[in-house]
Amino acid sequence: MRYRTPFLFLLVAAIWGSTFPAVRAGVEVVPPVLFAALRFDAVAILVLGYAAVRGYRIRPRRNEWAGILAGGVLLIALHHALLFAGQQYVTSAVAAVVVATVPIITAALSRLLLPTTDLGIVGVIGLGLGFLGTAIVANPDPAALYTAESLGVLLVLGAAIAFAYGAVVIQRTRTSLPVASLQGWMMVVGAPILHVASISLGEPQSVEWTPAAALAFVYLVPIAGGLGYLLYFDLLDRLGSVELNLVSYLLPVFAALVGWIALGEALESTTVAGFVVVAIGFALVKRRALARLVDGRTRGASRVTGDDDQR
Repeated sequence: MRYRTPFLFLLVAAIWGSTFPAVRAGVEVVPPVLFAALRFDAVAILVLGYAAVRGYRIRPRRNEWAGILAGGVLLIALHHALLFAGQQYVTSAVAAVVVATVPIITAALSRLLLPTTDLGIVGVIGLGLGFLGTAIVANPDPAALYTAESLGVLLVLGAAIAFAYGAVVIQRTRTSLPVASLQGWMMVVGAPILHVASISLGEPQSVEWTPAAALAFVYLVPIAGGLGYLLYFDLLDRLGSVELNLVSYLLPVFAALVGWIALGEALESTTVAGFVVVAIGFALVKRRALARLVDGRTRGASRVTGDDDQR
């Protein structure tokens, strides 16, 4: 039992890190926004079903719809439309590293929108490192800035900003609605928006599924969407949001590994360097939360082992 939580933590990282290669394989065949819409059609049912089985409150109250609508538009629709579109042009590892800037951008937006949040000079430096890491990953060529890969990085960065903004808005409107119910209703809102966006963009609505695309879809729905969220909700109760957010920094590792094995994607040195810079930026921005986390674990270990100062 002692190793269950670390094992589940790694399992969530492996499952969600592998979604990047799965999306990459899917959007080679299925139009990206339509692919995202179809995914959340199914995952919404799974997540709300999980909430119902666990006996959580399902029905939102009137004051909870603002957060649901904001999350549906920003976290589900806009984030995934941009992410899936961007993954047409970049490798799985690059997309995962750029998405890893979400906690950093969230902290910056919180400073702007939530008066009680203060980044400080060190936090501003961390924010700058987050964007610097993204620039290193993009590795722009001054002679050819408008490449497909540069477009892909910009789209994924836009997805990260949309998610971060949505997270801050939800933080301002957070109520007692259980996380699973909130996530499920956001998907119910976001999926139709993705369908409308897909049609508006002129994407073909009839798709000839290849075995690779079908396998990717199956992985993204019951495994990443069903099992992944189930494990996430379990770990959220065990660890809390600060520690669980660290999973974001394992996603690029699994994305790179699975992308290399399954899709033959190469891992560029700039991607690794950018990831290191982003991780340092995260540590600076979240330094207080990480310090509290380490202190809490140290105190817990002291109580268990019976150190002298606890006797």
